[in-house]
Amino acid sequence: MKYYTGIGSRETPDDILKLMTKIAKYLYHLDYTLRSGGADGADTAFEIGAGEKKKIYLPWRRFNNSDVPFVKIPDEAYKIAAQFHPVWDRLKEYSKHFHARNAMQILGENLNEPTDFVICWTKKGKITGGTGQALRIAIAYDIPIFNLAINKDKQRILQKL
Repeated sequence: MKYYTGIGSRETPDDILKLMTKIAKYLYHLDYTLRSGGADGADTAFEIGAGEKKKIYLPWRRFNNSDVPFVKIPDEAYKIAAQFHPVWDRLKEYSKHFHARNAMQILGENLNEPTDFVICWTKKGKITGGTGQALRIAIAYDIPIFNLAINKDKQRILQKL
């Protein structure tokens, strides 16, 4: 199976959200399955375009009123998340659920099937926030990242569409 991870800031600009939905529709026809996290903004934009070809990893059941099947976050995902978060020990428990589910977005449900690539948007193209956690994991696993806030990445994606 072919996977991509579609993620980004809840503050993603509207034009980029529309582009994310278009990208997801394009990848749907190439038989890619989306991995994302059910958050507002970028996650939702990708999910809209992905149709039924999606694996949405929620931090807890019914997060954001989602009705997608909940997949329990394995203990190993918390261990991976702790390796890549700079202040893991200072996080509140609910925040740890978000970051652990990010490991699943990149490595899959059983943490043994890395995504083929990541498409995202982060403010100024920086590795920041929850998206940054997923990006740090992707970098460690040599997974290509296309950040739509970085013009050359955006242009490479637009050429494909």
